[in-house]
Amino acid sequence: MTSARSVTRSAPSTVHATSVSTATLTVQTSGCSFIDLTRDAANFVTDVHARDGTLTLFIRHTSASLTIQENADPSVLVDLTTVLARLAPDDADAGWTHDTEGPDDMPAHVKTMLTGTSLHVPVLNGKLALGTWQAIYLIEHRARPHRREVVLQFIGSSNQ
Repeated sequence: MTSARSVTRSAPSTVHATSVSTATLTVQTSGCSFIDLTRDAANFVTDVHARDGTLTLFIRHTSASLTIQENADPSVLVDLTTVLARLAPDDADAGWTHDTEGPDDMPAHVKTMLTGTSLHVPVLNGKLALGTWQAIYLIEHRARPHRREVVLQFIGSSNQ
């Protein structure tokens, strides 16, 4: 059985990529948490005079990751943290063999594999094309604080 479908599409637009701008965002984490990078990404887009194109975010680590998630209700992030902990527990009973940097080392790698190291966000008319309740987060998977680097790169047209 199939359900009725209602889909519309805007007219396609074409942009000639005339601009590539790159910066590195350094984030000091305080341990396992979600850190909202939306404002930092939006400021970068503004600073490079982006008009239309794509913003890529890439984290240069294997035990922290990036995601786009809801920003309205903080309990969403609490539940996501709980789910990740269930999928890749930190305890010694989990049977991890890689523990070079401690018991949360291998679980952090698994959580990064599940959530990802890069994001692509369309930029339309100089603004991130995020939905109303979406935010860009760095997820720190390690228990202790770390210094994380996120490469920001805009490719597209600019107002310069």
